[in-house]
Amino acid sequence: MKYFLSVICTILYLSAAAQHPAFKVIPLGVKGGMDESNLSAYLVAPQGSSNYLCLDAGTLHAGLQKAVRNGLFKKPAGDVLRQNVKAYFISHPHLDHVAGLIINSPDDTAKTIYGLPFCLDVIKDKYFSWKSWANFADAGETPQLKKYHYSPMTPGEVMPVEQTELSVQAFPLSHSAPFQSTAFLVRSKDAYLLYLGDTGADAIEGSDKLLQLWQRVAPLLKAKQLKAIFIEVSFPEEQPRKQLFGHLTPSLLMQEMHTLDSLGGPHGVKGLPVVITHIKPTGNNEAIIHKQLTNMNALHLRLVFPEQGKPLAF
Repeated sequence: MKYFLSVICTILYLSAAAQHPAFKVIPLGVKGGMDESNLSAYLVAPQGSSNYLCLDAGTLHAGLQKAVRNGLFKKPAGDVLRQNVKAYFISHPHLDHVAGLIINSPDDTAKTIYGLPFCLDVIKDKYFSWKSWANFADAGETPQLKKYHYSPMTPGEVMPVEQTELSVQAFPLSHSAPFQSTAFLVRSKDAYLLYLGDTGADAIEGSDKLLQLWQRVAPLLKAKQLKAIFIEVSFPEEQPRKQLFGHLTPSLLMQEMHTLDSLGGPHGVKGLPVVITHIKPTGNNEAIIHKQLTNMNALHLRLVFPEQGKPLAF
């Protein structure tokens, strides 16, 4: 009887989410390297809104072009970039997470770049520096073109996003310690979406950053307010642990999901959409990781493998 009740609860949970999604997401880039036209970037807006924030910005224009071809926008990609993308949230300043932001900056409109201070400092000092690119921001080397405004975030503090109906909290992650990354918890009314930039597992990183994050979102999971988690799996199981460079494998992801599950109440993470990001596209990695995750899914997660330019709803 308990089993059947659990199954019924999961079906109801998924059915309600499908019928009344809180968020719409457009992946502009989903991969973790090699293909410069398809690097980490996700547009997020509340259902019914056309005001998006962009979580990471590895690829912008190529992803927007594909979204336009798929009928998600009725205007050219450049117009979507200038008119509908209201802000950037950058998890960390590695090139595959900021390249689209930098290269599209001459044609963009004024907006805010949000991130933890360590991240914004690198963008300011290394990218918008006049040594590598013109300074389109309002801080750093002169002259400052003042198109972009830097907005440093404080971990855990709620940040309302101007020109959108969303608010965001930032939480630090460990990405090949001592280098950092960031998780962003996006809120629309009483619904939440959690996006993690690149991250290593606590056990490998010698960190408790993920544990702290799971403890923070566990009450939202219990209340069925957490609609999806976006989290990376960069390498298959065959990748040596000493060569993970602050990334996850399928088994390391599942270990972290077991930790969250233990905190998440009677039904834990069962049926929770978990969007797999940042797969390294070398060789046959994508198919291998897909198979390994599916075989390891004893928690009955709703595994989602995003495709560039194809919409998601949660």
